[in-house]
Amino acid sequence: MSRTRRSFTTEYKVEAAHRVIDSGRTIAEVARELGINEALLGRWVADERRRIEAAAASGDQPLTTAERTELARLRRQVSEQEKDIAFLKKASAYFAANQQK
Repeated sequence: MSRTRRSFTTEYKVEAAHRVIDSGRTIAEVARELGINEALLGRWVADERRRIEAAAASGDQPLTTAERTELARLRRQVSEQEKDIAFLKKASAYFAANQQK
């Protein structure tokens, strides 16, 4: 049987990488905890470390854990609001069409 390929959001990858970077735990431990391949998590950690170094070199400060959490919460909130707006537009069109009949 073929297995479906899982895809991960950028936020998930960054958060998983920071579980290794911030806590000092091994990649293997965190990979087991998350149920993902060690090599995959290792790639995410390396990418995040490069991104942090590049940000530091350009004078930018990387986001703190609290800032990353807040950013993820705000992105979820925006996503929910976009869904609500789309639903309300459809409902408005539906009721406008039924009112004319």
